[in-house]
Amino acid sequence: MATAHNQYLFEVAPNATKLEIRQAITSLFGKKVIRVNTLRRKGKFRRSRRGEPGRTNHTKRAIVTLAEGQKIELV
Repeated sequence: MATAHNQYLFEVAPNATKLEIRQAITSLFGKKVIRVNTLRRKGKFRRSRRGEPGRTNHTKRAIVTLAEGQKIELV
C-alpha cells in the first residue's frame, strides 16, 4: 500500500477489533505495530446469470502502520 509510510493493508474478520489485529500482526510477523486503522466496505450489488439480484459480501480491512525501519516481506 503506502510503503513510504510503513503501512500495510489486510483483509480481516468482520468482528475483529483493533487490539486483536495488533496482537495478530505482532505474533505472526514479530513486528512492532504503531497504529491500526480499520474500515468497513459494503458489498456491491450484482445480478446472477439468471438475472436475480444479489450482492457480494461485506468486508473489513485494516491499515497497519509499523515502526520505523520495519517491514513485512510478503511473498
